[in-house]
Amino acid sequence: MTSETLKLAMDLISRASVTPEDKGCQELMISRLEPLGFTIERLRFDDVDNFWLRRGTDAPVLAFAGHTDVVPTGPESKWDNPPFSPVVDDEGMLHGRGAADMKGSLAAMVTACEVFLQEHSDHQGSIAFLITSDEEGPAKNGTVKVVEHLEARNEKIDWCIVGEPSSTELVGDIIKNGRRGSMHGHMVIKGIQGHVAYPHLAKNPVHEVALALSELTGEVWDNGNDYFPPTSFQIWHIQAGEGASNVIPGKCEVNFNFRFSPEVTAEQLQQRVLAILDAHELDYDIEWHVSGQPFLTQPGALVNAASDAIRAITGRTTELSTSGGTSDGRFIAPTGAQVVELGPVNATIHKVNECVKASDLDDLSRIYQGILTRLLTDALSDELSC
Repeated sequence: MTSETLKLAMDLISRASVTPEDKGCQELMISRLEPLGFTIERLRFDDVDNFWLRRGTDAPVLAFAGHTDVVPTGPESKWDNPPFSPVVDDEGMLHGRGAADMKGSLAAMVTACEVFLQEHSDHQGSIAFLITSDEEGPAKNGTVKVVEHLEARNEKIDWCIVGEPSSTELVGDIIKNGRRGSMHGHMVIKGIQGHVAYPHLAKNPVHEVALALSELTGEVWDNGNDYFPPTSFQIWHIQAGEGASNVIPGKCEVNFNFRFSPEVTAEQLQQRVLAILDAHELDYDIEWHVSGQPFLTQPGALVNAASDAIRAITGRTTELSTSGGTSDGRFIAPTGAQVVELGPVNATIHKVNECVKASDLDDLSRIYQGILTRLLTDALSDELSC
C-alpha cells in the first residue's frame, strides 16, 4: 500500500520544475495545508514563486523551509526511467529528479503536519512553511527575499528545519547544524599578447600567475575548530588563449572559491589573497562575491528535539556536521533562528537516476512529526512526569 507521503512525493516529482520553474508544486502543497488552518502568502519576486504559510500567531515559530525547484536532468536517454515519471523499483527505491533533493522532504513535511494537527490542533506557538523555487539557481529572488519581507515587519522564525538531504548512509544519521561560508573570486591577470617565438616581446600571464596559484593552493588558511573543518580554497576554472597556437595570450582568467570556517572572515581571506598576488608583482583585477556567511546552531532545543526524534523513530544516534555545500539556511540563520538541515540520504543528488529509499520518506515524516511534538506540545513532558 502506497503511503500518503510517497504518493505526495511522486506527485511533486512528476512536475518538471527545473529551476526557477515551480510547475504547480507550491499550489499542490498549499492545497494540502490551507484546510489545516494555515494563512497563505504567495510571494513572487521577479520570475520566482515563493510562499510563506503560518498556522498560529504566537511564538515560538517552528518553520519548515525548502525548495520545489530541481536541477536539470542532463540527457534523459541516460536515465533508466524518465526523470519526471516517478517509479518505485523492486528494491523499494523511489526514482525521479527531486526524489532526494528535495521533493521527498517536502512531502514528508506536509504529511507530518497533517498527522500532527489531527492530534494537536491546539498546539503551542506557530507552524510555518517557507518554500521557494530559486534554491538551485541564483538564489536571489527566493528565500533571501522572503526573509527580507519577514524581517521588514519584524516577524521572526525561532526554529527552522531545512529539508536538504543531510543523511549519508541511513536516514537521520547526520544533521547539518551549520554550514561553512562561501566566497567566489574572479581574477584577471594582465599580460602582453605576442608571438610564441618572440616571448621577450610579450608577457605571458599564465606563466606570471602560476607560482602565485601554487602558493594559494598550498596556503593553510586556518585549522577549523570543533564544529568546522579547515577553510578550503579551490580553483574551478582557468582560461587563456587567443584562438591560435602561436599566440601568447594577453590575459588569463582564474575563478576560485573559498569554503570558510568562522575562524577567518571573508575580508581577511581577501586581504591574504591580495598580499600573495602583490608579492608576485602581478598586474591584475579581481572581483569578489560572498554568497553566504558561516553559521552554526549549537546543541539546544532544536538540535536536541531532532536528535531525540531520530533516535525514537530509527534507534540511531545522529551526528552533527557542518560539511558540504551551502543551503538556504544561510539566509535564515542571521535573523537569530536556530537552523538544522534534516532530510534523506544524499548519495544520488544532482545525478542521473536520482533516487531515495521510499520507506525513508515515511520515517522522515515521523521524525518531523516527533520534532513538532517535542517543541510545540507538552505531551512528552507530561508523559515523563507520569
